[in-house]
Amino acid sequence: MRRILVIIIPLVLIIAVVFLVLKMSSHTMPQQLKGGSVPSLLSQAKDLEAQGKILEAKNVYVKLIGDFSSSRDMSSWQKKVEELNIKLLFSPEIIPRTTAYEIKPGDTLSKIAKEFKTTPDLIIKSNNLANDLIIPGKKLKVWTVRFTIMVDKSQNVLLLKTEDEILKTYTVSTGLNNSTPVGTFKIINKLQNPTWFKAGAVVAPGSAENVLGTRWLGFNIPGYGIHGTVEPEKLGQQVTQGCVRMLNTDVEELYTIVPVDTEVTIVD
Repeated sequence: MRRILVIIIPLVLIIAVVFLVLKMSSHTMPQQLKGGSVPSLLSQAKDLEAQGKILEAKNVYVKLIGDFSSSRDMSSWQKKVEELNIKLLFSPEIIPRTTAYEIKPGDTLSKIAKEFKTTPDLIIKSNNLANDLIIPGKKLKVWTVRFTIMVDKSQNVLLLKTEDEILKTYTVSTGLNNSTPVGTFKIINKLQNPTWFKAGAVVAPGSAENVLGTRWLGFNIPGYGIHGTVEPEKLGQQVTQGCVRMLNTDVEELYTIVPVDTEVTIVD
């Protein structure tokens, strides 16, 4: 019995010492090793995206931003998060802030969009529909929370937000001599390929002189709104007559997403 104890006691002590050393090492281990290295997390994110697991891929980039906030790659990771946000928005995947709505007899896309305060265009795009024909009994992915917009004139950026999350950042142009009004407004009308009614002339849609570009989202303050541009090279500058200008492809994207009555806050 003594011989057995002589063997067991040192063995137990060795195991205890090894456990203690490992525990102490875990407290001094660099954060990047505890949470995964940058290369391994990037590889994981790319693999997930390739597999179509967009939400999971986004979460990995969010982890990168949280764990390695001093990295020089922060801005590229943030851009990737925003890119994946739009992919999620336009995909059929049911995610938080969305619901699988079962189509009822008598439903139309406009009726459903009005009920959930979204747009028919977004329902069409996020469900890969060819047109506005819908069939009772089928299910649709529908966004269930409100979008808001913030325009920062000092940075010439427009932020598309929902709750406390920035979904995407767009570069815009704002008013010359700080002429874009500051405050909180509402979008009250939306137009595709708008005609520009300027003093003494009517400029047709598609004209190289039509400064409104391909879309118009008008505010509840006459003469002001968000629109496209025929001068993309001037984006990022204060050059407009007071409106917010966007790249045509960007304003078309925004037009699809935000409904009438969306709140727009403009700050200096």
